[in-house]
Amino acid sequence: MRVFQTLALLALVTMGACETRPALPILGDVPPFELISQDGAKFHGDSLHGHVWVADFIFTNCPGPCLRMSTLLGRVQKATEAFPDVRLVSFSVDPARDTPSALAQFASKYHADPARWTFLTGPQPTLQMLSRDAFKLGDVDGSLNHQTRFVLVDAKGRIRGYYRTDEGDPVAKVAADARRLRKKSN
Repeated sequence: MRVFQTLALLALVTMGACETRPALPILGDVPPFELISQDGAKFHGDSLHGHVWVADFIFTNCPGPCLRMSTLLGRVQKATEAFPDVRLVSFSVDPARDTPSALAQFASKYHADPARWTFLTGPQPTLQMLSRDAFKLGDVDGSLNHQTRFVLVDAKGRIRGYYRTDEGDPVAKVAADARRLRKKSN
């Protein structure tokens, strides 16, 4: 009887070990882009190729949700610090005011690691194309209304997940999914 119980337990453990979570869906592709980073340098989207990354759309003068999003993304930075190849990218929805120096000050406020977390600004049409067409997050039209979600992108530039920041705490889920994608790309 004891042998049977041991074998049954072993079978359950083995089946549990073989069970895998479904792959994250592929929800779209991020096209090539060129913007300006917080240090004033040109930033080419293809520099993210080979890296898992998390994106959000913010503006530095935002009185509310952007502050929460940046705080949460700072926590994602901390939660993924063992994986320095995971990148974070914050796109401005207010390119008229969010100059590189304004973005640099904002980045400093959130202790952004410049090797991992980049803040981008540039021409409104490019930001519009990225927000509306690529990430499916709405318009960058001067109204400063924007989605408050994080977007997870894999090492091939494919969108793999959206995470709401306006309710609950998405940090653990974003970090876990980024680690999962990172393992698959290595």
